Amino acid sequence: MATTVHSGSSIQSSTQRKPLVLVADDQPHILEALELLLEPEGFRIETARSPLMVLEALKSETYDALLIDLNYTRDTTSGKEGLDLLSQIKAHDSQMPVIVMTAWANVEVAVEAMRRGAQDFVQKPWDNARLLAILRTQIDLHHAVRRAQRLEAENRLLRADGLPEMIASAPSMQQVLATIARIGPSDANVMITGEHGTGKEVVAQTLHALSSRASRSLVAVNTGALPEGTFESELFGHVKGAFTDARTERIGRFELADGGTLFLDEIANVPLRQQAKLLRVLETGEMERVGSSKTRRVDVRVLSATNADLHAEAEAGRFRPDLLFRLNTVEIHLPPLRERREDIPALAAHFLARYVQRYRKQVSGLDAGAIQAMLLHAWPGNVRELDHTIERAVLMARGPQIETADLGLSPGRISSQGLEEMSLESVESILIRKALSRSAGNVSQAAEALGLSRGALYRRMEKYGI
Repeated sequence: MATTVHSGSSIQSSTQRKPLVLVADDQPHILEALELLLEPEGFRIETARSPLMVLEALKSETYDALLIDLNYTRDTTSGKEGLDLLSQIKAHDSQMPVIVMTAWANVEVAVEAMRRGAQDFVQKPWDNARLLAILRTQIDLHHAVRRAQRLEAENRLLRADGLPEMIASAPSMQQVLATIARIGPSDANVMITGEHGTGKEVVAQTLHALSSRASRSLVAVNTGALPEGTFESELFGHVKGAFTDARTERIGRFELADGGTLFLDEIANVPLRQQAKLLRVLETGEMERVGSSKTRRVDVRVLSATNADLHAEAEAGRFRPDLLFRLNTVEIHLPPLRERREDIPALAAHFLARYVQRYRKQVSGLDAGAIQAMLLHAWPGNVRELDHTIERAVLMARGPQIETADLGLSPGRISSQGLEEMSLESVESILIRKALSRSAGNVSQAAEALGLSRGALYRRMEKYGI
């Protein structure tokens, strides 16, 4: 089919691509009619014939808008199927533009659809011009909001207003920063993965600070440290007399985080029996305190973290796949420190400034030998280990600069990463620091040894923060 772009459409120019619309209806002739209408007008169309197919499609694709029917089972007219589907779509992405349609239009169904988040309502048979106008308007608005949120998130990251400091210039961290800026303003649940000590909690703090919930609480709980017997009480609270030691009423972490963000660390360690209770809250937003039959509603964004492979855990039957789906709307993987060595000098300087102030030590920096030792260290404990290493070095330092011996790094913990596996920037930084160390800081001698001009060496020193 030849595709043309409607001259009046602003969608093409604003996004530089055809907007993708998911159309859902159980009647094939309706889907065909909408394809015939929308494709020549510059839209890409995907179709679904049931609510389940819609939800499956949302797992693997990002749409610019959804156009969904309200009835899918033969002879039904209540619109309940479509309204339930609408609620599930909005739980997946609260900002997704959804236009609902039905041949059984009435004021009550229209009002309920709008209440659940629909952007507009179309009655079958539709008016072509009105349907096209609604789609274009809602998609343009959606793109404008997304752009504004993305720009604001990027600006806030750059300004670091009240945010935890994200030190990340290594190439392996750029996708992480871009994802944080893109999804921070949303309400999407995020799974943060990575080895111990890679900075998962800092990412969670940054996501919360970038969101519309930043003025409310970020409540963190190490789920792996909760005994199974107190898990429900800690997360959902309990009423007085619920069990032997329940002498007073207790508010759980979900209620404390109501309107804000809940950070569930070590999520892989939650016992299977408790996973079902956690899933219910994520699906419905409803919970009861232990010992109470009163249902409470909570509005919580959930961020979770683990160093385990939850997909493998789910395949092995140790983690519920449906819970995993709820938790990882978006997944952010943090690389280990050995894969982002370019950030080591800047991270070390950050921790040094913190501990010099805390312990009131007269230490001005790290000498070239200490930096070289850090660049070559394996860092099995990642950024957390680097933090503790610098704290120890500040306490042990006897001169104005931290030396290699002050770091206390084990000689056996040299990285197994060969030069051929390191980035060019990491190797160049190591060679420059080594040359400066041999020349006792004389830039002219170091430049001559490296075969560089003074100006070229100064530019590289500025690039690597030397």
